Amino acid sequence: MDWKIELIFVPVTDVDRAKAFYVDALGFSADHDASPGDGVRFVQCTPPGSACSIAFGTGLTEMAPGSQNGIQVVVPDADAALARLEAAGVAAEGVLDLDWGRFVSFADPDGNRWTLQELPDHAAARRAAD
Repeated sequence: MDWKIELIFVPVTDVDRAKAFYVDALGFSADHDASPGDGVRFVQCTPPGSACSIAFGTGLTEMAPGSQNGIQVVVPDADAALARLEAAGVAAEGVLDLDWGRFVSFADPDGNRWTLQELPDHAAARRAAD
């Protein structure tokens, strides 16, 4: 049986500001924006190339805005990701080089923290060791 993570909730204070950040600044796809009932607004966005989306809105989660601190996304090139964030006006920290990857971190307007990881090329390391 496969278990697939397809949706992560990101708690925000201002839904329109969050949508502008994720869609306009980060380039996420705006998949859904609906108000299915009183006090509920559901916005779903997907990072480019991802099978997992994020959701935010009103009436969706008990988490405090800015409390999501564990979303990690794999990117092909940490330097390019940092340059893309900076070009979009997003304050980012990086590139941090570690044995298990290269990392860039940033926060959304509410303080929800994201980490972008460029995976190490294990095949190249094995070839170099041979």
